[in-house]
Amino acid sequence: MSLPCNLTQPQENEYLNCIRCGLCLAVCPTYRVYKTETSSPRGRVALARKNLEGELELTPNLAEQMYACLDCLACNDICPVGIRPADLALEMRHVQEQIRPSGWKDTLFGELIAKPGRMKTATLPLRIYQSSGLRRLVYTLHLRRLLPARLRDLEGMLPHLPRRPLRRVLPEVTKAHSKSRYRVGFFLGCAQSLLFADESAATVRVLARNGCTVITPRDTVCCGMPAAGYGRMDLAKAHARFNIALFEKTETDVIVTDCATCGSKLKEYGQMLADEPEWVERAAAFSAKVRDISEFLMSIPLEKPAGRIEARVTYHDPCHLRRAQKVWQQPRALMQFIDGVDFVELPESDWCCGSAGSQLITHYETSLAVLERKMDNLKSTGAEMVASGCPGCQMQLTTGIKRRQMDVKVVHPIVLLDQAYAAEENSQ
Repeated sequence: MSLPCNLTQPQENEYLNCIRCGLCLAVCPTYRVYKTETSSPRGRVALARKNLEGELELTPNLAEQMYACLDCLACNDICPVGIRPADLALEMRHVQEQIRPSGWKDTLFGELIAKPGRMKTATLPLRIYQSSGLRRLVYTLHLRRLLPARLRDLEGMLPHLPRRPLRRVLPEVTKAHSKSRYRVGFFLGCAQSLLFADESAATVRVLARNGCTVITPRDTVCCGMPAAGYGRMDLAKAHARFNIALFEKTETDVIVTDCATCGSKLKEYGQMLADEPEWVERAAAFSAKVRDISEFLMSIPLEKPAGRIEARVTYHDPCHLRRAQKVWQQPRALMQFIDGVDFVELPESDWCCGSAGSQLITHYETSLAVLERKMDNLKSTGAEMVASGCPGCQMQLTTGIKRRQMDVKVVHPIVLLDQAYAAEENSQ
């Protein structure tokens, strides 16, 4: 069965040159769990090719193989002939959406995630659960043990929730503490505003302390990664256009984010809108400004904190920070910049933790199987803290730590630097 000719679909060079060498199998988390060809990058490339050449129908089962991919990008990096299996899996999700669109995705990505106010309302029950004391009671009375395993793990992944989203509290303009040397636009992601407000507040404090005037637009919408991950490139592009136009008004030197997932998608705006004449130059200019917080801080004269953090710390590389953005040395350098930090490398630090955004919800068994190996490696370090710059990774790691009852704290690297500055101030 041939696909309709008006579809946006992968080009032949994205799948035709696979030499079936098997290198991608060695680095694929899902293949390591199941040891089946269909759960491997090579298998997904073969399935995609058969469909795109009209030999295989795009059935729900075939589409499921594409959604089982964690999009960790390891296969993209290792392929000797330039095939990008992880990207191809996402493109096949987009093909499916064009053939059999899912109405719920319009609601989720177009009407909820794209509207910050509605996201605030949707997460209100979680904030009430936190602020009312009900969550503390659940833990004190050990009621979590009564929950089904999946629900218990989903509850366990929640961080300490803020009373109000940070986007409603943080000033749109935060002045530099001393002379302003940089005008920084801060892209405050959805998860950071709603779930990890303390971390992003720390990001702004650290930037201001280091000579940055920080502009945080309140109307920022989702970066587009969730919509793209579920095949809705039309909505992801709409998010991109909105954010580009919004940040153009700020006239900033650089755009910083403390979310690895957001950063990788923001850096792709130029590529995403390359075929739109009205947006191609604007998108490229936007993406050229984007930096991860560790990437930016390690590129400027960073004030060394006099305060100390006495802790053994390890680090988990978010896939979309290390592989998509090629940022991996800077977070480590930032943490080792702090006196007292005993940094120890995490074995297989660049292996996916199994989160991939929503895999703990959609592919529970697979997500846990990948997470278990990460927990084995974490235990071997003897670390008191594990740092990571991605909210999805942080929540996944928290789930694994609670399942193992390990005494390890999950932090963002920027929080350690902020605490070291605070310790310095408190000692004066």
